[in-house]
Amino acid sequence: MKARPLALLLALVLLSHWAGLLWLREQAPLGKPLALMRDPLFTRMITPAAPKPAARPARLAPARVADLAPAEVPSPQSEAPLPVASEPASPVPDALPPAPNAATPVEPVAAPVEAAAPATAEAGPPRDSWPADTRVSYQLKGYYRGDIYGSARVQWQREQSRYQIRLDLNLALVLQLSMISQGETTDAALVPHDYEERLLWNVRRLTFEGGYARLPDGRRLAQAQAQALQDTASQFVELGHRFSSGRETLQVGSEVRVWLARPQGTALWTYDVVAEETLHTPGLGPVQAFHLRPRQIENPAGVITAEIWFAPSLQYLPVRVRIALGDDNFVDLMVERIEQGASPAYPAREPAKP
Repeated sequence: MKARPLALLLALVLLSHWAGLLWLREQAPLGKPLALMRDPLFTRMITPAAPKPAARPARLAPARVADLAPAEVPSPQSEAPLPVASEPASPVPDALPPAPNAATPVEPVAAPVEAAAPATAEAGPPRDSWPADTRVSYQLKGYYRGDIYGSARVQWQREQSRYQIRLDLNLALVLQLSMISQGETTDAALVPHDYEERLLWNVRRLTFEGGYARLPDGRRLAQAQAQALQDTASQFVELGHRFSSGRETLQVGSEVRVWLARPQGTALWTYDVVAEETLHTPGLGPVQAFHLRPRQIENPAGVITAEIWFAPSLQYLPVRVRIALGDDNFVDLMVERIEQGASPAYPAREPAKP
């Protein structure tokens, strides 16, 4: 073999190895992997809460003849003298009890019940409104170059003020996708610190600080926002908390906005509440839920969108999620089981000082 072809072949081999190393460097996240929280202990199953029955009007007891008899008129001799005009008139009670007589037994008069005094103590610290540790399990169906089946789960857990949300999708027992969000809770919102996606050997991560989202190489994705950025996993719990706490009104015709940061970019997502529907779930039966559909965003970085159904009777948890993957490909998650731990015993936060 001549020297020139051999040198060309060696150069091609070195170039291919160099390109492979660059590719692996891009795939590998910088820094240490996320330290996951230990799985919590779930102690009960959650089922749809029954609607409160409407209050019935009070039925009046039939009037008795004795109740309709005219009151006994006191004799003129028992009447008190009229006050002199120059003297101030004493207050007259609205009603006087009939004078007792020998034929009518005297019943004891109950002492008047004093009204409860208004509370003068200052209100205590606000109640912690975040849910207990919760795991929502789903049946997964969809289409990607053919019908696909599997399972999925969304798990929320909390240790003091720190939280972790993990979304796991298992497709045909072969392909696994995980999305993990970690950060802090406040009285008003979730504040993500780290977000990580895992698909086979591919790992992508974002870090959040001061209203910015950054890639592992330090590049900043967005300018600081007025409200906390959310990620693909944290939005499910964040939106549910907005509805359950009353910060957002969940009704047909309303809209919900949330800033989402993903490895592809950051954008303001607007969800329209398009309908209230009855979902026939495999494990919990019929469930009423509100359907949220995202609008098309400007300059989308990718074709993945998600429609979400929140159920007020199930603590405003996401009971259905339909993820569109472009063209006719999609993944549909339908709730099957909800597990929950004991209510958190964390002390309530002190009210913010002005």
